[in-house]
Amino acid sequence: MPSLDPAVAEIRLAVRTALADLPEGSTVIVALSGGADSLALAAATAFEAAKRGLRVAAVTVDHGLQDDSAAVAERAARTAADLGLDPLVVRVEVSGDGGPEAAARDARYRVLRDAANDLRAAAVLLGHTLDDQAETVLLGLARGSGAASLQGMAVERADDDGVRWLRPLLGVRRATTRAFCAAAGLDAWDDPHNSDDRYSRVRVRDRVLPVLEAELGPGIAEALARTAEQLREDAEAFDEMIHETIEDIVEHAEAGISVSVAALAANPAALRNRIIRLVVDSEFGVSLTRTQTVEVARLVTDWSGQGPIDLPGCSARRQGGRLVFTAAGR
Repeated sequence: MPSLDPAVAEIRLAVRTALADLPEGSTVIVALSGGADSLALAAATAFEAAKRGLRVAAVTVDHGLQDDSAAVAERAARTAADLGLDPLVVRVEVSGDGGPEAAARDARYRVLRDAANDLRAAAVLLGHTLDDQAETVLLGLARGSGAASLQGMAVERADDDGVRWLRPLLGVRRATTRAFCAAAGLDAWDDPHNSDDRYSRVRVRDRVLPVLEAELGPGIAEALARTAEQLREDAEAFDEMIHETIEDIVEHAEAGISVSVAALAANPAALRNRIIRLVVDSEFGVSLTRTQTVEVARLVTDWSGQGPIDLPGCSARRQGGRLVFTAAGR
C-alpha cells in the first residue's frame, strides 16, 4: 500500500482539526479561487467531510478584473464538482474606496457571507496560509498600524451576522499547498495579480521576505506568524479587561455616549487608548487611527480647556467629569 504524500497528510490533518467540532450533517463552504491554496483546501475538505457526514459547497467569486476571469471561475467550479463539492460561481462588480484589491476583498466576503446565511452553513473555510499571515504582519509593521494589525488573521472568528470563519491552513506553508496539488494531480491556477509588483503584498512576498531570510536566516515567516499568535493572545486578554471596565465607566448620552474621565485617567495608556477606540467603534462604527486616539486621550491627560475634536462620524469633547462622544452633526 503506497504511503500518503506528506503534503497531503499535513493539509488533511489541518482540515480535520478545523472540522472536528462541527455537527454531523451540517454544511460548510470553501472559498475557492482555483489557486493552489484554496484548491488544496477544497480537496482536503472534500475528503475529510465525507468521513464526517458534512455537506460541502464551493463558492467561487468572479471579480471580473481580468479578461479570462469567467473562464477561470468556471474551471474552478468544474474542479469542485469533480471533487464532489456543490459548486457556485458568483459574478460581482468591484468598486469602492481603497483600490481594487480592497474592493475585491470586500465584495468576496459579502458573497461568502450571503452564501453562508442562505445555506445556513456551519462555517466558511478560507485558504490563507502561514505565508499570508507573515506577509500581513510585515505589512502591518511597515505601516505602523499597531498591535491590532500585527495580530494578523485569526484561525477562527465569528462576525456580527453569526458567520463562523475558519482558516485551517494558517499554520501551513504555501509550498505545501502546491505540493498537495502536485501529489493529487490538481491543476492550480496562478493568479497574475500574485506576480504584479504594483501590489505591496507582492513586493513583500517576492522581495522583502526573501531578503530577510537571506540576511537573518531561515524561519522568518514562522517567527512573524508566532508574533501574530502571541499578540492575538494579549489582545484577547486586554479585550476581556476592557469589557469588564467599560460596564462601570460608560453611560449613554444624548446622540452619543460618554466615559468617565477619572476612570480613564486611572488606567494605563494602553488600556485607556483601547477603551477610547472600542467605545467609538461600537457606538459609531468608526476605527480611529493612532493619531486620532492619542488626541482624544489628551482630553483626559492633558486638558487645558481645548474644544471638541472632530473625528470620522463623531466628535469628542470634555464635559465636566466625562468624555462625551456625539454623532457628527449633533
